[in-house]
Amino acid sequence: MTWSQISAEDIRPQPWKNGGGKTRELLAWPHPADWILRLSVADIEQDGPFSAFPGVQRWFGVLRGHGVRLYDFALTVGSELLAFDGSLGPDCELIDGPTLDFNLMHQRGKGSVAVEESSGPCGLSGRLMLLFTAEGGVLEHGGRRMTLAPLSLAWCEEPAAQPMHFEGSGPAWWMAWSPKE
Repeated sequence: MTWSQISAEDIRPQPWKNGGGKTRELLAWPHPADWILRLSVADIEQDGPFSAFPGVQRWFGVLRGHGVRLYDFALTVGSELLAFDGSLGPDCELIDGPTLDFNLMHQRGKGSVAVEESSGPCGLSGRLMLLFTAEGGVLEHGGRRMTLAPLSLAWCEEPAAQPMHFEGSGPAWWMAWSPKE
């Protein structure tokens, strides 16, 4: 029941091939070369298309800035995560300048993912549990407390079946992966 954590602040940003932004990969699980889940924080610096990821389900949320338009949706800080088919590579339009954004990608056909806002107790369960927080806070699981810095991801494989709770401010999400669909 060991939790791992990483902050985007500790990761060197990698520029996109199209020059439109930079990404900080928080986790590619179970292995970077053959991931089932990939979580990252991205700086979008100019309008342009998202990269297409065939066979991938994506979730996207705005963490800082004035927001973006994807498809027919205007997404801003506090908007619900937008789930979409990663193979489509939608056009992204900045609303009023650069944004900082959260990305979750899941390989379809390799288990299932559930996502919920982290307003208090976690209502999810899975073989892999994850929590992302934009502004930081405290994660509690089984009586143990862990302080998370801003832009942090915490994850636990095979977590003990004990209550999980998060106290923090700003956007934050629980995520659970299970091997069965």
